[in-house]
Amino acid sequence: MKTTTFKRAALATSVACGMILSTMSYAQEEVLMRVVGNFSGNKIHVEQVERPFFGKLSARDDMQVTYNTMDAIGVEAADALRMLRTGAFDVMSVQIGMASRDDPFFEGVDLAGVAQNLDQQREVVEAYREKMDARLQERFNAKLMTLWPFGPQMLFCNGDIAGVDDLKGKKVRVFTPSMSHLVEGLGATPVTLQFSEVYLALQRGVADCGVTAPTAANSGKWPEVTTHLVPLPLSYSVQGHMMNLDAWNRLNEQQQQELTAAFKEMEQQMWDIAYNVNDDAIACSTGQPNCQRHTEYDMTLVEIDDSSSQLVRDITETAVLPAWGESCNQVYPECTQVWNETVGEATGYTIQ
Repeated sequence: MKTTTFKRAALATSVACGMILSTMSYAQEEVLMRVVGNFSGNKIHVEQVERPFFGKLSARDDMQVTYNTMDAIGVEAADALRMLRTGAFDVMSVQIGMASRDDPFFEGVDLAGVAQNLDQQREVVEAYREKMDARLQERFNAKLMTLWPFGPQMLFCNGDIAGVDDLKGKKVRVFTPSMSHLVEGLGATPVTLQFSEVYLALQRGVADCGVTAPTAANSGKWPEVTTHLVPLPLSYSVQGHMMNLDAWNRLNEQQQQELTAAFKEMEQQMWDIAYNVNDDAIACSTGQPNCQRHTEYDMTLVEIDDSSSQLVRDITETAVLPAWGESCNQVYPECTQVWNETVGEATGYTIQ
């Protein structure tokens, strides 16, 4: 999509969010809301979506919002669900895969290798959403407000990379347990790091490759410290905005309805970004002439053939799904049954 088209879509969504927020009921006493957003390096999501959204919310007569990015206040992504449960914050942007270390069930919405494209990932999200929300409320005293992906998670590497076989022996930054199993299946060694730590890790050789969405890598300046982009989607980095249930219950019914509608609009804007900006980020990171809205670099774009995609599917079926199913069933005995009836039905996979 052309830059101007995307800007129009983003503007329309932003206006819609503003209209919903501005018409909310002001009858209730002012509510204080402490919000933790995404990492500041994810500039499009933070500056074009989150910050304006919560700024409009704070403009309400009955609500005062304090918004900070995760890295600005030193919050670890893996701690988000526990922080929501204790009420340390009222709303948090949660990286599902990293936070799922507290409950592997949540990673079922974005298991590495399962969804073949963004359309299928959206089917997975819709299939799993209700079950995720119910378990989130039961286990972590929190409510699911949005669910959306950053986009295809690809490899940004140093060294001569001509195909997936050249990943053997590489140290690869990952951020979910299932991604670790997939990377191990490719012959590499997984290194778990959160986004804000990756640039220095790549620069210093702590990691040879990092996995993230093309737009996040470009915004985070990863092409400054990597040479090869491997456009093989490993997962889609599903995120969610979640709200502490006590904070939610302090709102009256009309406020809850209108806040739900507003978050739905924001979720759609995040999906639009996933669909519309990552191709441009690839073009810019690899110095292609159709680069429009990201910083231009000169990385080498590695060609990926069908056999590489088939290899990912094989590893998913033989290693990723059994490992996740076993760990999840230990915590929640009905886990794989629920997954098979939701995500499995949407994607054609079955965990035995």
